[in-house]
Amino acid sequence: MIDLTQVSRVFAGKREVTALYPLDLTIPKGEMVAIIGASGSGKSTLLNLIGGLDHPTTGTISVDGATLGTLSDDELTRVRRDKIGFVFQFFNLLPSLSCTENVSLPLHLRGWSKQKTQDRAAELLHLVGLGKRVDHLPDELSGGERQRVAIARALSVYPPILLADEPTGNLDSTTGEEILGLIKDLHRRLGTTVLIVTHDMTVAHACERILQLKDGVILADRRVESPAAQ
Repeated sequence: MIDLTQVSRVFAGKREVTALYPLDLTIPKGEMVAIIGASGSGKSTLLNLIGGLDHPTTGTISVDGATLGTLSDDELTRVRRDKIGFVFQFFNLLPSLSCTENVSLPLHLRGWSKQKTQDRAAELLHLVGLGKRVDHLPDELSGGERQRVAIARALSVYPPILLADEPTGNLDSTTGEEILGLIKDLHRRLGTTVLIVTHDMTVAHACERILQLKDGVILADRRVESPAAQ
């Protein structure tokens, strides 16, 4: 599903900064993986590279059979649109749009009809427990509800891969547990490959595998024998 071969990332400026040293990594289809490490360890850089939001300095990245470095800009956009859902810490919802309209945005980009788009948005909002909030604006929702909308939007085309960067980091502990439980439930039901960048070890131990990064290097790669139930 996801294969990285000798992938590195160096940022040039007044001085070069190596965010990731050359690494090899394989993530099979349907696995739920936590990426942990201190700030500056390379976690978000790794996630952005896998998501095609950034380009590696060296190495190759293959996502669901597509080698990202060989794709045109239009082809890479289609891979991100069709194969990868993104969830971020700060929701990134458009404040002037309702829940339905926020979830519908990726579908409009695919050229779906208005009715088909509305039907899918309603289906997804029901799936994440917001069936009664379809017409609400983001400011009318709690933080946890806004993150649920963001997850519904990320899943709008049922992508095979979900990338989440600190999805519970901006939430209180109770709401964070609810969002983690939702992600795990969707992972089980949809068979989605899930990668979660997190500082929260409760989140990490709810996954099936933990990658620990330090100073741009994979320090440890271990399986979780019994992922914590949520």
